[in-house]
Amino acid sequence: MTNTTEGGAGGATTTLADLEQRAAARRERPAYGQDALITCDRLVRIFTADGVEVQALQGLDLLVAKGELMALVGASGSGKSTLLNILAGLDVPTAGAASVGGYDLLDMDAKSRLRYRREVVGFVWQQTARNLLPYLTAAQNVVLPMQLSGRDGFRAKRLHAARATELLTMLGVGYCHDRHPGQMSGGEQQRTAIAVALANSPSLVLADEPTGELDSATGEQVFAAFRTANEELGTTVVVVTHDHAVADAVRRTVAIRDGRTASEVLRHTEIDEHGQESVVAREYATVDRAGRLQLPRDYTAALSIENRVLLELESDHIGVWPDRPAPPEQD
Repeated sequence: MTNTTEGGAGGATTTLADLEQRAAARRERPAYGQDALITCDRLVRIFTADGVEVQALQGLDLLVAKGELMALVGASGSGKSTLLNILAGLDVPTAGAASVGGYDLLDMDAKSRLRYRREVVGFVWQQTARNLLPYLTAAQNVVLPMQLSGRDGFRAKRLHAARATELLTMLGVGYCHDRHPGQMSGGEQQRTAIAVALANSPSLVLADEPTGELDSATGEQVFAAFRTANEELGTTVVVVTHDHAVADAVRRTVAIRDGRTASEVLRHTEIDEHGQESVVAREYATVDRAGRLQLPRDYTAALSIENRVLLELESDHIGVWPDRPAPPEQD
């Protein structure tokens, strides 16, 4: 006897063989995030304060490829800084899955977490004074993470010094080599902080509002340093920012809203028939692993959408319609 289940339109049936075939096809698909450097799958982070639970992340999905330079944006409290702290190994998710470069961020012991923070990820804070030790020169600040990684000896010291000089020069602050942070401008301190983050050749550099305390011209110099690190070293860079100039200067900007990814802006370069080059940006709503879609608030407000919508599947798109009371029948 063949087991069948009722299908959709037209009373079509699905056989047991069909179900087995679909299950086999799902098993053969690549694992979610298999080729990504960063994989976040239904990530949840809940904080409890005074007996009140706050969900900072509510099932967030995110993939970041190796070598990307991208920005995360969102309103205050959207969850972007929480996500950054998790990726930096400074916080642990409540549920879901997250990995960076093969490290499972939910299942690391203290030794693995320390190694991860020293070798896999670099971090740049918004506050310039938080990134550098004031009693060390720029070069000494860059050397310090290499010393803490355990490599020692005369040859190692020479390599460390050469690496510090190379990074400071590459980021345009080679002249600050022997200066202490108090002798540098805010922009010089931030570029030196990027060199510190790059000292141990991490796969990933994270930055939390790195231009937040800087004027626009200096901020552009700091972002140019991130771009240099990305292009010349191949380092993946993820920047949390409110700075529109920074967000508009990357190929991919991901917006987080209410603890989930809500939309992405992808940019690419086009050349017209006159040979003129221009950057074209297109915004997409994101669909998470559970099939959830966040509609932009200005869209829902314009159509007075509140509790539910009507969906209609067409051959090449899905129609989303406001729920409206049916008109009264005419006598």
